[in-house]
Amino acid sequence: MADIPETELNELWNEFHAVVNMTSRELGDWLRTRSAGEETEEVPDQAGTGKGRRVLEILGKRRTDLTEDDIRVMREVIDAITAQRGADLEQKAGDAVWRHRQMTLGHDPLKPPASDAGGSRAQQR
Repeated sequence: MADIPETELNELWNEFHAVVNMTSRELGDWLRTRSAGEETEEVPDQAGTGKGRRVLEILGKRRTDLTEDDIRVMREVIDAITAQRGADLEQKAGDAVWRHRQMTLGHDPLKPPASDAGGSRAQQR
């Protein structure tokens, strides 16, 4: 487990799961889709960007299993998405390149904000 105070870890965990609004399945499908080109016959196992794959790995972890590197990646993703979106994260249309860049990090700007049930689920992990 990462060497970070429990309250700070809980806050980071909740913020990460609020910003990363795609499920691991949605993100995995997106990364494979983005990596598959017209000339590609099979979808690669290591699809997507390195950071996108790291987000996918983190989504598959329990909070207690996070490493220091996971913590760093989570902070970077939060910073990158909030820099592009702002803190409100309300649904917002933009051009396709802008949306796809965010989706590669696990955030779909067209997806409605998570309900309280989703937030509760993230807190339980």
